[in-house]
Amino acid sequence: MQSIVIPKSVSAPSKTMRTRNDASLYRPVKHSLSAAMAALALFAGLCNAPRPASGQDAGGSTGGSQMQRPAGGSGGLGLELNNAVDETGLCRLSYVAVNGTGEPLEKVSYDVVVFDGEGRVSSFLVLQFGQLPEGKTKVVQFDLADQPCSGISRILVNDVSECETAAGSATICMDALQPTSRTTIKFDT
Repeated sequence: MQSIVIPKSVSAPSKTMRTRNDASLYRPVKHSLSAAMAALALFAGLCNAPRPASGQDAGGSTGGSQMQRPAGGSGGLGLELNNAVDETGLCRLSYVAVNGTGEPLEKVSYDVVVFDGEGRVSSFLVLQFGQLPEGKTKVVQFDLADQPCSGISRILVNDVSECETAAGSATICMDALQPTSRTTIKFDT
């Protein structure tokens, strides 16, 4: 069973998540002042986070305490699983994407596989990120219904579902992908 998860940007109006097979599995993400404040705090933290001095390596470990921000046009596509929070009947995953590829991405979506706590495949999803302008940071949220966050051990980026630049279909979305995680959930390719 393959599902499509439509992202919820922190500042966008509420939308209902959809799946190809069962629309009742996904619930709308509810926004509040506290969610907006949390997003602002996250953004301020990313902007004010210390960066390595010139010539120093930022490291590349998954699960590090700080997101690897791609450097300019020679960088990559940083995609961080920033938070995983259990809400009533669902797991809310927050991602921070930083496009340092040197070109704007018109459409980006990934086929991902969710593994349970015992390492077994539990679901296949399509995570849609939409447009990722070059040099911009974008925060999106995805809700996984009937799935506690503690029951997820790994999220694997299996393939690119959609990757388009102004020139058309491209491979840069996977070639430049730099997945990291600030959670106990492993996020990799």
